[in-house]
Amino acid sequence: MIDLPLRGIRILAVEQYGAAPYGSMHLADLGAEVIKIESPHGGDVSRSTGPYFLGEGDSQFFQTFNLNKRSLRLDLKTPAGCEVFERLVGSADAVLNNLRGDQPAKLGLDYATLGKLNPKIVCAHLSAYGRDNERAAWPGYDYLMQAEAGFMALTGEPGQPPSRFGLSMVDYMTGTTMAMGLLAALLGAGRSGLGRDVDVSLFDVALHQLSYPATWYLNAGHETTRLERSAHPSTVPCQVYRTADGWVMVMCMLEKFWQTFIAGVDCPSLATDARFAGFPARRANREALTPLIDEALMHHDTAYWVAQFAGKIPIAPVLDVAQALDNPYVEHIDMLQSVDHPQGPQRMLRSPIKLNGQRLSGTAGPPLSGDARDLLTELGYRAGEREKLVSRGVV
Repeated sequence: MIDLPLRGIRILAVEQYGAAPYGSMHLADLGAEVIKIESPHGGDVSRSTGPYFLGEGDSQFFQTFNLNKRSLRLDLKTPAGCEVFERLVGSADAVLNNLRGDQPAKLGLDYATLGKLNPKIVCAHLSAYGRDNERAAWPGYDYLMQAEAGFMALTGEPGQPPSRFGLSMVDYMTGTTMAMGLLAALLGAGRSGLGRDVDVSLFDVALHQLSYPATWYLNAGHETTRLERSAHPSTVPCQVYRTADGWVMVMCMLEKFWQTFIAGVDCPSLATDARFAGFPARRANREALTPLIDEALMHHDTAYWVAQFAGKIPIAPVLDVAQALDNPYVEHIDMLQSVDHPQGPQRMLRSPIKLNGQRLSGTAGPPLSGDARDLLTELGYRAGEREKLVSRGVV
């Protein structure tokens, strides 16, 4: 049994779909008691997100983002629902939400409201555009941020329509950033006795992830554009190349890697060609170099080249989703787990975090309001009161 570092921390999560649930699942994996506060009409929308369902009110999509959590269906727009929530706040360390930016204040989920009930409470807000500007009331999703923050202009092949990432990475990075901010605020509350609001938004995180292309533009006026073969904007060779049976990503980020590479592909002319002598020359002659590397690598299949250079240079096969998950290395590093579920065992990915070298394990995401009876009892509601709350649709 791993001694989880967040055991004893209670977090109320007014969340749904992907971004916040992804971040709060990291906290739950690390031992926090994460209680999902779900809407009275079907709960988290991801429970009904197909195409793969696990009975009524559950899906594989929902399970992906909600391992190790508890659930309480609660109507926060009713006085009785607010009373239940306020009692929970008294026992909680943090409240998080991923509502539209104008909603937390209206529902009393901010520190100005909840701090009166529990001065140490941390209130984390994940929204599309933030809570303090003209877009606060705008709905927003990952794909919109990829569009407006420049990601789609940098993704895909030159001359083709703008492309999004294959995954909702802005959602996942924003959820992770929220979790980091929440934990930092909890440490501060432990020292000062006072909580605070913590805000992150999809747009802000996406823009921040422009990283060095942003710095280059803001200071040198350089606009990074798409390059063929998913190439790095400054380092060559660093892109995908053809092999006899597919593609391989080669990243010669250091000169020694380049020297090892040209020796391994048995192409001595690359070592003596002045066009490729050093990073500036290779960058200037990228288009001339690409077909020469293709020609050398197409003598063997991808597996051959990965084995040839394993541990010597940065190299990886380009795999599809099935190949990526069936990769023996994934099994070897214990990144897969079987989670018990009423509908049968579910194969899931494990947390990427290790504690003392051990992977963290997961329990199935909760049935909708599956923890209502225990939580209401803990909060002091008697049997008749609990039944009344249920019959009125409050919980």
